[in-house]
Amino acid sequence: MQNLLDDLTSLLQADQAFISDGAILKNAVIEAALNMDPRLLELLMKSDTIKAHFFTPVAGALVFDKVKFQDFVSNKAFLPDSYTAFKNRIGLTDGRDYLSQSRDVLLAWPYKDCVLEGGMTKEDKGRQEVFWNTTLAPDDITRLFEPKVLTGWERWDADAVAAGKAKPVGELNDGDNLLIKGNNLLALYSLKARYAGNVDCIYIDPPYNPPSNSNTFLYNNRFNHSSWLTFMKNRLEVAKQLLKRDGSLIVAIDENEFFFLGALLMEIFPDHEVHSVSIVHNPRGVQGTNFSYINEYALFVIPRAAKVIAGRKIEEGEVDWASFRNWGGESERKDAKNCFYSVKVKDGQIVGFGDVLRDGEHPLQTVEKDDEYEVFPIDTKGVERKWRYARQTVDEIKHLLRAVWRKGRYEIELGKDFGMMRTVWNDTRYDANSYGSQLLKELVPGCEFTFPKSLWTVHDCIQAVVGNNKDALILDFFAGSGTTGHAVLELNKSDGGSRNFIMTEQLSYVETCTKQRIINVMKKAQAEYPNFVYVELGNSNAHFSDRIEAAADIATLQAIYADVLATGYLRYDVDLSAFDADDFAALPLDDAKRVLMGCLDANHLYVNLGSLGDAAFDISDEDAAATRSFYGITE
Repeated sequence: MQNLLDDLTSLLQADQAFISDGAILKNAVIEAALNMDPRLLELLMKSDTIKAHFFTPVAGALVFDKVKFQDFVSNKAFLPDSYTAFKNRIGLTDGRDYLSQSRDVLLAWPYKDCVLEGGMTKEDKGRQEVFWNTTLAPDDITRLFEPKVLTGWERWDADAVAAGKAKPVGELNDGDNLLIKGNNLLALYSLKARYAGNVDCIYIDPPYNPPSNSNTFLYNNRFNHSSWLTFMKNRLEVAKQLLKRDGSLIVAIDENEFFFLGALLMEIFPDHEVHSVSIVHNPRGVQGTNFSYINEYALFVIPRAAKVIAGRKIEEGEVDWASFRNWGGESERKDAKNCFYSVKVKDGQIVGFGDVLRDGEHPLQTVEKDDEYEVFPIDTKGVERKWRYARQTVDEIKHLLRAVWRKGRYEIELGKDFGMMRTVWNDTRYDANSYGSQLLKELVPGCEFTFPKSLWTVHDCIQAVVGNNKDALILDFFAGSGTTGHAVLELNKSDGGSRNFIMTEQLSYVETCTKQRIINVMKKAQAEYPNFVYVELGNSNAHFSDRIEAAADIATLQAIYADVLATGYLRYDVDLSAFDADDFAALPLDDAKRVLMGCLDANHLYVNLGSLGDAAFDISDEDAAATRSFYGITE
């Protein structure tokens, strides 16, 4: 090995790109090898020893083994100043490589390479669920993820809200807000066809998976964390495809899955930073064995090394005011002539700014003209100084200035109402009871949705990412009661923005709670908000699922049973025709529901786009036309 090392060192010394002060630039050599730099390859080919060791003859040509070469260059012998068997870094190794650099080391759990069967997203189901392996069942997964037919289109604008009746949609416009009822995993794959790479911000509040009876994630708990992680991974992978390259993701979570989710996010978004914000949402606390929990978390996944998060708003009473006039070194008029102009004050309020004064003009500090004053940056000793902003930029920060009458003259002060966003949010506006549960009850009396987020928690999370982008598109595929849509509308109302939301929700309250909340917010705002469109994934087996859930007696289930036999899609391992009808009729109602539900093929909950023209699904002409418009399909 020493001879090989000597040969390589001698070769590299011949090219200044790979040495510095006589020492080999190891990183430059490795990068050149990875990039197959012709200059490096030409050098290596000059030594028969090197050529025999790192090049392999293939069909009359020589193929460079860059992995073998990189391993050799990274070896301890190439680090003469190292006193250990390792590089001058800290980290876990497998005896040779750092685990963080290995493609063979990942966050792993049972079911990792699986997709949960379509029925999994019914959060009110607790049966042992099926996992489709991505290698063993690719056809089933492809069919599951095919875009779906969209039905039941409704347009709600100011007129429709006032009349209490939706309008036909016709075509979906780019500026429409959108609420989709249906399995969120399948909805995401349908959205991908239209919105891939177009979403600026994703905010989601997934099920928290606590070890208690309040857990809404009622899935296979044999590997509880594994099931939850697979559930999240399936959705985050397609959600990433919807995000813009500079888009951001925000995930609300509590301590039960906080660490697992953080690792998953870092794996799925390796080119992003993951930051944790602690939000005090329940100041009364939830009693645990050792701690009283008063907070939850928002994980911000943002592009690496980019300024993404906007400054936090500082309340008026907490603003620190300082002189707008410069002081100290290089603060005089001669140091920046375009910073010597007047600030115009009328009735104690700043109303504008004068032009930059010519060199020969020397005004008083405060000059009264008619019913207003002009104030110049002159200190109490009469020294002409300069304002902290040039005349060409001062209009942009006018709202941050105030005039104070002091000792017979006006002083101009600057007070920034924003600062760096902090990682702990503690404010009464984040109280999930006052601004979540109670607010929802006021907006939609009778809504049975539990644990809604504070409107202002979601508002401030979204504002932190897209506060400066008034045309942003925001996605929430765990819509719940519709807090995200409400927050987007409030943000637009506050700054005149035209941001749009897309929300998806599967459970039945989407119509009575989520949709109704947005309608009522529009009604309360007296038509200040833009319209939104409501639509559903076209039901196939999902229609039977809803009927089974709603059945009040065995007779109703028997009628559904007959319809399922005639037109339903059954699991491949089920033969209902061989099932004794009398035995079925003798079952208790809940048991009969479980049996019938378990017979349905969850991959056929919804109608695939490829079946749009199939008469068996009875898709109306209006729904078919709107679906084609959504996917950009011409007849």
